[in-house]
Amino acid sequence: MHDFCFTIPYGLIMVAGGLIGFAKKGSTASLAGGLGTGFLLLIAGYVSLKAFEKRKNSYFALILETVCAVVLTWVMGQRYMQTSKIMPAGVVAAISGVMTAFYLYKIVTGGNHIPTKAE
Repeated sequence: MHDFCFTIPYGLIMVAGGLIGFAKKGSTASLAGGLGTGFLLLIAGYVSLKAFEKRKNSYFALILETVCAVVLTWVMGQRYMQTSKIMPAGVVAAISGVMTAFYLYKIVTGGNHIPTKAE
């Protein structure tokens, strides 16, 4: 599976979470965090998709995706440890942890698999 297949939905989830947090609690931290990381992930997913369409890998996008996921795992994991609230901290930490593992796997295996052209 290609990284952009998961990164774009992951970014949309972060954007939606930031908007929901702001709408429900008036939390500007949720808004900034969700929109900031969400848009970074969407940009990285888009860059990776465009590179794949050119039959290349974008290691810049893969590193950016990994950094975002690691930061979200760390920050939301810390928040979960402090509050013990499953929503949103525990859920975001868990999703981000899975995404971190996926991105690290993609880095170790050399990025997206580029199929050979059928002649």
